[in-house]
Amino acid sequence: MEIRSFSEADTDVVVELWRAAGLLHPNNDAHRDINRKTSDSPWGFLVLTENDEIIGSVMVGYDGHRGWINYLACHPDHQRKGVGTALMTRARELLLDRGCPKINLQVRSGNDVAIHFYESIGYSDDSVTSLGLRLIPDN
Repeated sequence: MEIRSFSEADTDVVVELWRAAGLLHPNNDAHRDINRKTSDSPWGFLVLTENDEIIGSVMVGYDGHRGWINYLACHPDHQRKGVGTALMTRARELLLDRGCPKINLQVRSGNDVAIHFYESIGYSDDSVTSLGLRLIPDN
């Protein structure tokens, strides 16, 4: 397994990975999300490959107060083989290098598999309510 920076040529493969992993949501345009990330902070967009095939991805962000994780994905054929853990370890390293004191992430309600994964690598429920306001519609 190798973790490397995302490149524009990876776009269609990564979107298909997100589809296979169940990360696509009708309110989010995956291609726009990729363009936004690569325009703002490409340092934090990683893919994990095995035999030159992309089987995982993660978007890492840092706002100066908290680190954020988005689009952590592992292809279903490669789950439970350390892909997610490897990506989260690298994300943590990137954020620590920037002096980030804490990582936040959001999991959609009902995604118990993802919650269990994050808990298994040390994350816990912060007992907060997440609120959002859509500024630019994607659909």
